[in-house]
Amino acid sequence: MIWTAIIATSVIVFALKYLGQAVPATWLANARIQKFALHLPTALLAALVAVQTLGIEKNIVFDARSIGVLVAGVALFFKAPFPVVVLLAALTSAGIHQL
Repeated sequence: MIWTAIIATSVIVFALKYLGQAVPATWLANARIQKFALHLPTALLAALVAVQTLGIEKNIVFDARSIGVLVAGVALFFKAPFPVVVLLAALTSAGIHQL
């Protein structure tokens, strides 16, 4: 059963990649499409972080991870380097978890 899902997913991904290459260049030159493509990865990453941080099964949970993400957001707001952001978030989450 799992191999069927893997093969089906592979076929779908291949088809999507093929269709992506077949899109006419004039469509991609559209300003709205370029703006959408520019902001899509940020929105997807934010959604992934929110789901992984706040979601446990079908519940919303505020715990040490939430505080760590909040600290990371504040550090990013103050333009801290990425390793510092990760370190601050990890130390905060671990510290809150130990309480």
